[in-house]
Amino acid sequence: MGNAAATFDLRERANVRSIAAERTASIPWYVWCLAAATAADWFGGYWDISWHISIGRDTFWTPAHMMIYLAGVLAGVASGYAILSTSFGSSDEAKDTSISVWGFRGPLGCFMAAWGGFAMLTSAPFDNWWHNAYGLDVKIVSLPHSMLGLGELMIEFGAMLLVCAHLNRATGAYQRKLDWLLLAIGGIVVAGSATFILESTPMEFMHNPGFYRAVAMAFPIPLIAISAVSKSRWPATTMAAIYTALFLAGLWIFPMFPAAPKLGPVYQHITHMVPLWFPVLVIVPAFALDLLRASMGAKWGGWKSAVAAGCVFLAAFVAAQWPFGDFLISPAARNAIFGANYFTFFDPAVVLYNPYRFVLEPTSAALARGMALALVISIVFCSLGMALGNWMRTVRR
Repeated sequence: MGNAAATFDLRERANVRSIAAERTASIPWYVWCLAAATAADWFGGYWDISWHISIGRDTFWTPAHMMIYLAGVLAGVASGYAILSTSFGSSDEAKDTSISVWGFRGPLGCFMAAWGGFAMLTSAPFDNWWHNAYGLDVKIVSLPHSMLGLGELMIEFGAMLLVCAHLNRATGAYQRKLDWLLLAIGGIVVAGSATFILESTPMEFMHNPGFYRAVAMAFPIPLIAISAVSKSRWPATTMAAIYTALFLAGLWIFPMFPAAPKLGPVYQHITHMVPLWFPVLVIVPAFALDLLRASMGAKWGGWKSAVAAGCVFLAAFVAAQWPFGDFLISPAARNAIFGANYFTFFDPAVVLYNPYRFVLEPTSAALARGMALALVISIVFCSLGMALGNWMRTVRR
């Protein structure tokens, strides 16, 4: 009896120490640094677009550009430290939770983020040459921007995988800390996806199938993939709320700062920074996806759930965004809250055309075909999100 009591006491003490360790465990600094890189990248990108449409391209050395490339530096510092310390350190545990690339060892996410940071910094002189050769570039998706965007994507994906690797090995309070960090990164990734399709989602396109196809390609993968890893009850809703909050902050804060165009032609009288437009209502289908996932339980992840998720995502989004588009082009939205009164300095709105009407409105038959294609895209990308999420759940290195 005495030995049994002693053994039980030792187990209880071990459990107490384990719980205490979980509560006091801190997320490594290089994980925070890589998460900060994703935040700096999104903020710099938003700021850069606003700079282009408010001031124009005056120099490569704008604060917005420096913020973007700071993300590459942060990713390089975080990833370099993790890889070098694992490769040349003496911790067997660190090496057991790493992969090997060219003789170096480190977390998978760090190798991806390191490559992304290198691609971002390499694109900088290319982007500068492009502007010098072709002049003002108001397109988001240009060749150097695509190279930059690929690097940004790798940093974001690397940050997600790094957190997933820690999360999938963690328990208790430490796991909850990592889960919140993963959702925060996910919200930034969703905001980045919205920024990348910005040219396809202005308010005057909201009654066109092309708008809904762009949304169906941009949002389901990050929303569903990260939801598969997260332990939260409302992961997709949380990420969509973070995206919405980020865009609303930009919409309401940027116009507080003075700005004036430095290029022509100037069609609009600009005195302050022009923000990007009101966020799309992706929080509605995100909430619907969370409800669907909870109701399907173990059945979530197969082709049937992909079809259901694709249909629910598009139906919920159309139901919310279509009437909201009517509101955005109405006089009630032409204020600082909804931002329908902001135009780029080179936009001949109200000068050469009426901006407050829907453009490219299709016939009924074309609308039906376009929305059917949007539904197929939604199902395909929901399926890709589930496949990616199922794989991310297995990442532990």
